[in-house]
Amino acid sequence: MSLSTFVRIVARGKGRARALTFEEAHAAMTLILTDQAEPEAVGALLMVLRLRGEEPQEIAGFTQALRDHVSGSLPPADLDWPSYAAGRTRGAPLFLLSARLVAQAGYRVSMHGWNSHQREEADVRAALDAVGPDVIYSPLEQLCPEAFRLLQLRDTFGLRSCINTVLRMWNPSNAPASVQGVFHPSYRGLQAQAAQMMGQTTLTVIKGGGGEFERNPAKDITLFGLRGGEHIQITTPPILDEHRRLHEADETVDIMALWDGSLMNPFAEATVIGTAALALWTLGAAASPEDCTTLAQSLWDKRHDTQRISA
Repeated sequence: MSLSTFVRIVARGKGRARALTFEEAHAAMTLILTDQAEPEAVGALLMVLRLRGEEPQEIAGFTQALRDHVSGSLPPADLDWPSYAAGRTRGAPLFLLSARLVAQAGYRVSMHGWNSHQREEADVRAALDAVGPDVIYSPLEQLCPEAFRLLQLRDTFGLRSCINTVLRMWNPSNAPASVQGVFHPSYRGLQAQAAQMMGQTTLTVIKGGGGEFERNPAKDITLFGLRGGEHIQITTPPILDEHRRLHEADETVDIMALWDGSLMNPFAEATVIGTAALALWTLGAAASPEDCTTLAQSLWDKRHDTQRISA
């Protein structure tokens, strides 16, 4: 079968085009990942979906094909934490310290990703020393070179494609719980619907800083996702009485210094604690986001203790 079959389905024109089914999306992505598709057809399909907007069953089918293409490549984990944000508005990757807190609570955290078009201080990989061996980080280009090439088509198109969403949905460690950050709010529900179609039961999706799973502690935040396989949508209040953007253009935060205590930055600390709290809530560490904020604060206060807090 040729990829052109699927391009015709989505691009026939007004009144004749339709969305791909789960099975069609799975078959189309399988052709792409196994190098059986012409590059022109790949570009046509991705850009038609970009213009029209993706449907949940399309994202689910694409993601399942990626999972089938790359399976068993990572050790088991409790929490899947994708990192695929791009853009020059991000600051220091404070969420790495949040992931470290979660890991020090006894949970196995698996991060994977690729980040581009960012300022030097936002470089995730340059800051990985801040999480040390507590968190597994897997580069996309090593996990799946084929998916990496698809993601890099952004430089050809000048636009993101649904591959950005698929990679956030991927969960290559097959963790029972996942956290995801998005830049555009409409994707929160889309990703939750797609995850439900694939049988996922535990997921939290937020509009995070620059598209990462990282909350602004000075704003309330709406949490989308799944609990027990059922959709959730709740709002949790700010944890700071302050109004500001998550990352100020003129602010530089040394996350290693923040962790070791030589840098005191209450807003950055609250970002770390608030983000960790949402991850802990996803894992069921406490009953509510507010209770998990208390737990995360305790983890932060005791972060230099040699004995970990058992989850």
